Amino acid sequence: MKELDAALEAAVSAGNMIKSRVGKTQNIRFKGAINIVTDTDVKAEKLIVKTLKKAFPQYGILAEERYAKDKGGDRWIIDPLDGTTNFAHGFPFFAVSIALEKAGEVIAGVVYDPMHQELFTAVKGKGAYLNKKKIRVSKVKKLSKAFLATGFSYDFKRKKDNNIDNFSNFLMAGMAVRRAGAAAIDLCYVACGRFDGFWEMDLQPWDTAAAALIIKEAGGTLSLFDGSPFSNYKKNILACNGLIHKQMQKILKRK
Repeated sequence: MKELDAALEAAVSAGNMIKSRVGKTQNIRFKGAINIVTDTDVKAEKLIVKTLKKAFPQYGILAEERYAKDKGGDRWIIDPLDGTTNFAHGFPFFAVSIALEKAGEVIAGVVYDPMHQELFTAVKGKGAYLNKKKIRVSKVKKLSKAFLATGFSYDFKRKKDNNIDNFSNFLMAGMAVRRAGAAAIDLCYVACGRFDGFWEMDLQPWDTAAAALIIKEAGGTLSLFDGSPFSNYKKNILACNGLIHKQMQKILKRK
């Protein structure tokens, strides 16, 4: 698929540039109380958009920084640096995420973790891959044995419904919970069986678009917290191997 090839080129180029800037002085500005953007985010987005526009000028762009308000049409959905806070602090858990949406459906996705040189890819109907090897979700059947992950929105300190209750409940119900700070990688870890389940609130389309397809193609299950169909344009996500989906839903219903 030519579009996937272009996305791979853009993701790897941007990821390697980002990696080369780890530990270097960054110009940091705040988009919110604790939501930061660095000059590397902006540079990565420009590099990705230039590469994709050159290859496929007909597609629109929805991206986190300059193109966050783009609406409709066939388009690329881009997070140039998922895990900016991690990157800015030298914590090696961040990624580039690129998805292609056509007629409202994501048909191709790439998530590249440059620090570990892990490239997750998927095309609709053709399976999910990590560094060209096919991946599948885990086979854990009991929530009590499940290794889980989550995250928190940037404004969780100001919100009553802030995921802390869910975090506490899953700590007690599951085997363990991790919070590493890059949703795209967390979701890909569900796809390859490292995590058994993931949930989060207040995500954006660029956080989930590529990784959600990768999970689907790896045999996983996606929904909103209440079990209704998942959408990249809704504000919460429940992703798992499918075997613990109903058990996770029950926890999320507790208030």
